[in-house]
Amino acid sequence: MPVLPLRDISLYYEIAGQGDPIVFIHGLGSSARDWEYQVPFFAPRYRVVVFDVRGHGRSDKPPGPYSVPLFAQDTAALIRALEAAPAHVVGISMGGMIALQLAVDEPALVRSLVVVNSGPELVVRTFRERLMILQRFLIVRLLGMRKMGEVLSQRLFPRPDQAPLRQMFVERWAENDPRAYREAMQALVGWSVADRLGDIRCPTLVIASDQDYTPVSAKEAYVARMPNARLVVIPDAHHAVTVERPEEFNQVLMDFLAQQP
Repeated sequence: MPVLPLRDISLYYEIAGQGDPIVFIHGLGSSARDWEYQVPFFAPRYRVVVFDVRGHGRSDKPPGPYSVPLFAQDTAALIRALEAAPAHVVGISMGGMIALQLAVDEPALVRSLVVVNSGPELVVRTFRERLMILQRFLIVRLLGMRKMGEVLSQRLFPRPDQAPLRQMFVERWAENDPRAYREAMQALVGWSVADRLGDIRCPTLVIASDQDYTPVSAKEAYVARMPNARLVVIPDAHHAVTVERPEEFNQVLMDFLAQQP
């Protein structure tokens, strides 16, 4: 099992293929295996790196506090250890936050940036937003990870024909360590690099599902503040677009990567 020893933990990672490196960063409560529709697609042309973020999957889950800058430091250490710099960095949801943090903290490591259904901050401003976050904490603490997975699966894969995806999601979600999950979620609340978006100069693609948790207009607003970014919207898709619509997602990403020098 390939692991990278860091200061205080070991990170689990996998590598497939040869060529320019792509580093995929998963979302909250997920793991490297949720890129299973991307790895075989990109490995024939790229060196694909997937890993489990601290507190997730097969990586260590030390006591917190966790933070997005800490997750980005782990990612930077992995890229350096694998001699994968500069890499195309792709992140979804929490992974998109980590990718943005990495791009502002370690620009020399990021050849291009792809942010999927994510944004530059998670600052609670409304009662509704506060309630949504509190609901997650309460469900996990009182009812457990499996129940949280059941709730989220209905939002991510709502159609009747997506029942197999819902079941797979619930089973994987139930494997999360509740304490590590809560600490990772706490790391996201209040995080922001919104005031540093102008510092990101590498080619950037923001991919948005039209039925994501946050509206397309929110992505349009922050893309407009980045000097070298553009937005692509995938229609009839929800938050977990990489699993729900992998063919469309993979083609959008491949088209973007093919344009990079």
